Amino acid sequence: MSNQIPTRDLSPDPVRVVQPKSADLYAKREKIHARAITGLFQNIRLVTLYLTMAVFFLLPWIDWEGRQAVLFDLSNRHFYIFWWTFLPEDFFFLSWLFIIAAFALFAVTVLAGRVWCGYACPQTVWTKVFMWIEEVAEGNRNARLRLDKAPMSLRKFIKRIIKHSGWAVVSVGTGIAFIGYFTPMRDLWEQFTTLSMDPWMLFWMLFFAGATYLNAGWMREQVCLHICPYGRFQSVMFDRDTLIISYDNYRGDPRGSRGRHQSSEEVGLGDCIDCKLCVQVCPTGIDIRDGLQFECIQCAACIDACDSVMDQMGYARGLVKYTTENLLENTGDGKYHFLRPSLIIYSLALTVMISALLFALFMRTPLSIEAMRDRGALFTESYDGVIENSYTLKVQNKSQKDYQYRIEVRCDSIPVTMEGGTKYMTLQAGELATVPLTVTLQDTDMKGRSADIEFVVTRIDDESIQDSTESTFMMPRR
Repeated sequence: MSNQIPTRDLSPDPVRVVQPKSADLYAKREKIHARAITGLFQNIRLVTLYLTMAVFFLLPWIDWEGRQAVLFDLSNRHFYIFWWTFLPEDFFFLSWLFIIAAFALFAVTVLAGRVWCGYACPQTVWTKVFMWIEEVAEGNRNARLRLDKAPMSLRKFIKRIIKHSGWAVVSVGTGIAFIGYFTPMRDLWEQFTTLSMDPWMLFWMLFFAGATYLNAGWMREQVCLHICPYGRFQSVMFDRDTLIISYDNYRGDPRGSRGRHQSSEEVGLGDCIDCKLCVQVCPTGIDIRDGLQFECIQCAACIDACDSVMDQMGYARGLVKYTTENLLENTGDGKYHFLRPSLIIYSLALTVMISALLFALFMRTPLSIEAMRDRGALFTESYDGVIENSYTLKVQNKSQKDYQYRIEVRCDSIPVTMEGGTKYMTLQAGELATVPLTVTLQDTDMKGRSADIEFVVTRIDDESIQDSTESTFMMPRR
């Protein structure tokens, strides 16, 4: 019997290297085929769609007092909006309007969330038009899904050509309508139909047509999810009484299918039958049952879809509905609070700014005047002691008609006169005229003082339309 102690091999086992799984950090976009649905809120969306499209496409064709009602004439720097004519120096009205629009958006967001996105945003409106064209050309949602998976064939090619042709027609029409706000629409349309468009005009028309085709046809919900910043900062303006679209978990869960008109208590489930119709109709592809999400544009398609299912099942509507966090979670006093401090503040600020803007617009004088002294000499003095100052007066008719004006000089401290007496001139609509003037003083005892004078321009047919500007009359020392 051997006394040798058995030994154990202590050499390390070969190391097995586990390769980590690779993951692609870029998520490929899954094309969303939203299912068409009808209902109360979709009918409201159709009304807003028709109104916004009609205003955009028809407004450049409306004439007002012999000219296009809305025309931003960049070459002549005249901007016509019905009875108003604006000049570059009136751009503060535009900034004022943008501030009002921002406060209006804030107030609407506090009240009803992203209702602007769902009903009136141009991206939403044009996308809905493009989706309608797609449905006409390729069929309903299931037909489009099958067409996407099918290999290319003559039938598929023809359907795609019809769809993209419709998109192209709407895109080109959008580009022409947009350019029509900056150049007379009737001239533009004649140039377009006769293939004689100016190269720059053609470039901008194709540019906006291409942007429309890309945004509404291809990117669609990607604009709302990744480009538009509104969805990212909207939560800052939300409160617990802001209207949102939400799924009622207490009533709907647990979910499950069942027979038609079979009660929830009978099957031991909630009212949600898990049909996923709310997901199929969503233009951004989210499941509203997962809670409030920034991707939701509040188009209310899921509400109309769910209500139609509830009607078929014989259940009460409102499983998906407009509500608030307080009402949904039964917190607070159980009431909807319309007037809240934030909404009151935004509304008051909005009312004040709109009132001030309208007051400024209606009290705006359709006339402007500017006086500049001659920089070559402060004054001249003749042998007989007459002192002269030279000025250049710029007078602009901001109205849309030709008018005659009277130019006068006034001074309370010295007896100045305008060489040649009172001036009269006729200005065409929007015309800017440069008028050289010489103001004289014959009283030499007034030497050694400078005086403030005022140039006054008055429209002859209406004395109330008047504008003035001040300058200085220079004299030699005693």
